[in-house]
Amino acid sequence: MTRTPWQILGHLLMPGWRVRRVFPRAVLARIEAAVAASEVRHGGQIRFVVEGALGVLPLFRGHSARDRARQVFAGLGVWDTRDNNGVLIYLLLADRDVEILADRGFNGKVDGVQWEAVCQEMEGHFRAGRFEAGALAGIARVDTLLARHFPRGPGGQGSAGNELPDAPALL
Repeated sequence: MTRTPWQILGHLLMPGWRVRRVFPRAVLARIEAAVAASEVRHGGQIRFVVEGALGVLPLFRGHSARDRARQVFAGLGVWDTRDNNGVLIYLLLADRDVEILADRGFNGKVDGVQWEAVCQEMEGHFRAGRFEAGALAGIARVDTLLARHFPRGPGGQGSAGNELPDAPALL
């Protein structure tokens, strides 16, 4: 990925406290509650992750938010759910870039266009400085897709319980 000098500078100058400023404890608690409430409706697992900026080495190697999201997806074990229906919602704050990665249980069920629509809605909120609204809107949209394809209850999946933490991860 090619970044402009201004984008690179934005990553290098992103202070660690910035993530906490746009996602204070109260907002993180509401995001956690939204994930927990969502997972009552379906058998899927959602992880919401915010990272302030890429490190110097990945930044200068041209790594994208998608590249980093793949690393986070694996590192947090989002791929390791019983029904292969984990979903990572990853925000790279310095770029206001959202990436959604879904496990292989979604193959043939949800296409890239649908995931991209969720990302674009969230990114619009984030560009306008509405971080809580963007996060909650994204979780709601992912919830709708999960409920459609992984319903909870008789004949549905999701009897494995809560396999991933509901609390957002700040990296």
